[in-house]
Amino acid sequence: MKNQSYKNHERHVPAFHFFLVPLSFAIVAAAFVYLFVTNMLGISLFMSSLLILMSFSMVMTLFFIRQFVCKVQDRVIRAEENLRHFVMTRRLLNPNLTIDQIIALRFASDDEFLMLCEKAVKENLSSKDIKLAIRNWRSDHHRV
Repeated sequence: MKNQSYKNHERHVPAFHFFLVPLSFAIVAAAFVYLFVTNMLGISLFMSSLLILMSFSMVMTLFFIRQFVCKVQDRVIRAEENLRHFVMTRRLLNPNLTIDQIIALRFASDDEFLMLCEKAVKENLSSKDIKLAIRNWRSDHHRV
């Protein structure tokens, strides 16, 4: 397995990011083209209006589902990292840590985790700054 690092830690799902999302927008565009054509031909706009509503509904559903799943993932990460911190210190994570900071901290090895938790709170580090400060990334099997 490839070692995880700042350069390769992001994950893209090709079928979602490069197929489903562009396809959804193409369907919305096609629905508007159909509306324009039916309007120009003097055909009833009911069907084309319905297609626009359905295509917008599909795109909104796609993005809401993605948003809901990411929110659940954030909660799982917060719980995992809270447990990790508790096992190491017998204390929960500092409540001043933001979810973005906690998500970034999950990539840190156990050797750096506690130090970076403290530094993130004291210096209000961004998630990017935390990731750049990590010297030893946790192995790839910890990725979600």
